[in-house]
Amino acid sequence: MERCLRVLELYSGIGGMHHALRESRIDAEVVAAVDVNTIANEVYKHNFPTTPLWPKTIEGITLQELNRLDFDMILMSPPCQPFTRIGLQGDVADPRAKSFLYVLDILPRLERLPKYILLENVKGFEDSSARNVFLQTLEKCGFQYQEFLLSPTCLGIPNSRLRYFLIAKLLPEPFSFQTSSQILTEFPNPEGMCLQERSVPMNLDKDWPFVPAEETKMTSKPSRQYSEQGPFLFKLETPEDAERKKTQNNDISIQMLQVFLEDGAEDLSQYFLPPKSLLRYALLLDIVKPTSRRSTCFTKGYGHYVEGTGSVLQSAEDVEMESVFKLLETLSEEEKLKRLSTLQLRYFTPREIAKLHGFPQEFSFPDKTTVKQRYRLLGNSLNVHIVAKLITALLI
Repeated sequence: MERCLRVLELYSGIGGMHHALRESRIDAEVVAAVDVNTIANEVYKHNFPTTPLWPKTIEGITLQELNRLDFDMILMSPPCQPFTRIGLQGDVADPRAKSFLYVLDILPRLERLPKYILLENVKGFEDSSARNVFLQTLEKCGFQYQEFLLSPTCLGIPNSRLRYFLIAKLLPEPFSFQTSSQILTEFPNPEGMCLQERSVPMNLDKDWPFVPAEETKMTSKPSRQYSEQGPFLFKLETPEDAERKKTQNNDISIQMLQVFLEDGAEDLSQYFLPPKSLLRYALLLDIVKPTSRRSTCFTKGYGHYVEGTGSVLQSAEDVEMESVFKLLETLSEEEKLKRLSTLQLRYFTPREIAKLHGFPQEFSFPDKTTVKQRYRLLGNSLNVHIVAKLITALLI
């Protein structure tokens, strides 16, 4: 009988990889989870109380300690700041990349190489020097691998969160599908071809409409005028933005947001946008309804910063958004606020974002974790369903 798969979870955060491992239904045990973030570790321990959790830096783990773990798989999501498009893109020169480089340095020196590796990071990692060093290390150690750029929309989830993934398997054990030197934008299947689970092809531009405000470079001037070719643009967006959102909301292969919303079990009053935010950011908000089939990427600044951190929900579904925004700038602040308030705009709750990210119903935060902390932790997390499918593809 084969032994239970022994898994090392690096940069474990709030346990997204661990939840994905459970969802994959693979007979596996996390023999150690490692993270330096104190608050994330509290959440992890709250959900996985029996898993050995090492609250230390990756560089603080010795080769001897790793050899004693005798693990078969590494799951990891290294810090994304060195590679994100809104950061300084310091790449391998960024101090936050040091721990990942340490992993790559120590991997070839292990007494026994793991059979499987899965890595998640932001879009942009695929163009980094760190990625090149990673691939060179994998090839040196005798791994074959496949890279992906995937968004939750490819699973019918109404949230754009395009991320880089890599799965690697130690030779000579083969993959169950034909690998490619290209970065795939679809999930693989055992027949050898890469097929989308949706009924329509995935388009990266369509599935990644959101670019944080700090890095947006307008190619056409935003407008709020009537157009014979397109809809009335009531916010600061381009005609292309408006048309893309309309197309997304008409895509019936994507679930409606209402599937992921709270059922009234939580007091939602604390999540409504304050008057100051309504007045200052009204024209910049990405507003969705429960019947919408899209939402933008939720970042760690969600709930604290308004612009470019994620969609907000229009609770008053029967109110016409166009009528609210029409000639809005001509009104006094009092009239403007009165009209905007009819939309009943609120932030998505941490529980709702966790559901969009694929965390199971039993996932929870310790009571002492603040709402702001929950948003930050979720913004740094990953989509559980995507990782679960990639684990399955890696092991079958």
